[in-house]
Amino acid sequence: MHLVVMAVVPIVLLLGLGTVLRRRLVTDPGFWRGIEWMSYRVFTPALFVTSIAATDLAAASPAPLLPSLAIPVVVVSVLVIALRRPLRANGPQLTSLVQGSIRLNTYIGLVFASAAYGAEGVATFALAAAVMVPLVNVISVSVLSKHGDRDDRSRPRLWLELLGNPLIQGCAAGLALNLLHLRLPAFLATTLDMLAAPALVCGTLAAGAAITFRLRQRDVVDILSASALKLVALPLAAVAIATTLGVNGAALTSIAIICAVPTAPSAYVLARRMGGDTHLMASITGAQTLLSIATLPFIVGLTTG
Repeated sequence: MHLVVMAVVPIVLLLGLGTVLRRRLVTDPGFWRGIEWMSYRVFTPALFVTSIAATDLAAASPAPLLPSLAIPVVVVSVLVIALRRPLRANGPQLTSLVQGSIRLNTYIGLVFASAAYGAEGVATFALAAAVMVPLVNVISVSVLSKHGDRDDRSRPRLWLELLGNPLIQGCAAGLALNLLHLRLPAFLATTLDMLAAPALVCGTLAAGAAITFRLRQRDVVDILSASALKLVALPLAAVAIATTLGVNGAALTSIAIICAVPTAPSAYVLARRMGGDTHLMASITGAQTLLSIATLPFIVGLTTG
């Protein structure tokens, strides 16, 4: 319960604060579009650069880590796309279902990993994030590029979309710094740390501002489907593969955590920028954050018991 209070409840409170601010105090849509733009273009990429660059890539063997994470994520993504017709999802709804089934809130994951295994947990979780963050962003951007609600005449080629996506650029920059063992000048590193600090708060407030309590009838099915895949099926599949490959201890727990955390607020920001269903995306984010209060301790308990 202590982990829930420290990691999940603050996110719930920030989502609620964003909802209240948008409806009662800061009602100008232009303000929230500015927050979304800064989060998408500046704060979140800076967070990816700083966190991935600082990851200890020697903390765990990447050989079992890669299939344990990549296979379930790819399979779940393909499954959601295959279920588009039975779910009667249009293009934007499909993009939000995909994002809601694979994206992750790294803040919540870091808190759980640290509490479970201390510094070793943080190191192995960061290594898992170095695999997951680029992977889920490439998949999300690819699906949004194809199915997002944008004029086909203004839709760039997929490879240009991927190269120009700031979240993928942040992942690539962080990995390059890490693999090349490059150290940024102190003043630049400090600047990036300062830019990364607002990423979670701004993204969560923006997602909270978009939450509506007037759910469409089909939203309930979509939210439950994405939540079941993200919070239960994905982590159980990843743990099963990792266990088969001999992963245990902190590495196994980190794999479980990074797959079991709720969808990140950055999913809403990406949906807004690329024509996804923002109404559904914000609702999935809020619902999964609440549901994870029950599911996360259960999933983590399977690997630490």
